[in-house]
Amino acid sequence: MTQAILTDIEGTTSSISFVKDVLFPYAREHIAEFVKMQGGDRDVRKLLDEARAIAGGGLDEAGLIETLVRWIDEDRKTTPLKSLQGLIWEHGYQHGDFHGHIYEDAARRLREWKNQGLRLYVFSSGSVYAQKLLFGHTQFGDLTSLFSGYFDTVIGAKQEPDSYRKIVAMIGLEASEVLFLSDIEAELDAARAAGLATLKLLRDAGLPPSGHPQVSSFDAIHC
Repeated sequence: MTQAILTDIEGTTSSISFVKDVLFPYAREHIAEFVKMQGGDRDVRKLLDEARAIAGGGLDEAGLIETLVRWIDEDRKTTPLKSLQGLIWEHGYQHGDFHGHIYEDAARRLREWKNQGLRLYVFSSGSVYAQKLLFGHTQFGDLTSLFSGYFDTVIGAKQEPDSYRKIVAMIGLEASEVLFLSDIEAELDAARAAGLATLKLLRDAGLPPSGHPQVSSFDAIHC
């Protein structure tokens, strides 16, 4: 019996286009200014040093900015980049430059599941900070209180079964009691290999053959 739901964000609760057409361009446009203005902050400097180490070291500020922009264009799942993007997006949310997109059926069903006593968690390649910003600034209000926990690539890659094993251990349930929602087959494969129940959610692409049960909206999910 399902006791908890672990959900992806991009393409699942939220539009892929919001991330690709709003968030990524915003970070790309503002990252150079952010590095120059905030690079002296201890926490930001730590993230920049981590990014520089991943890039091979030896980069000056201009070279590091160029690398970060390229990683944004490539949608690199690099933890320091995701954390830096979250800090940049915070400014956009707080100044009303955009709101976090979430589908109406997702917001409604998440509230219903919470009221039914299900525990809700998020696992996304975006940083935990960015996840909370998105759910905290939606057109349906602040939804962060619906979730019992948030996970990002600090715990591991989304296509690795061990990441899901760690999440299950941290939330204190049997793997079979957790339902994972995603639009990505490889992520679902990894979750299933770790013993989780899985459900593929595809909104706009129809329902092509899949190795997982699949639906086209949150309204079709029955727990």
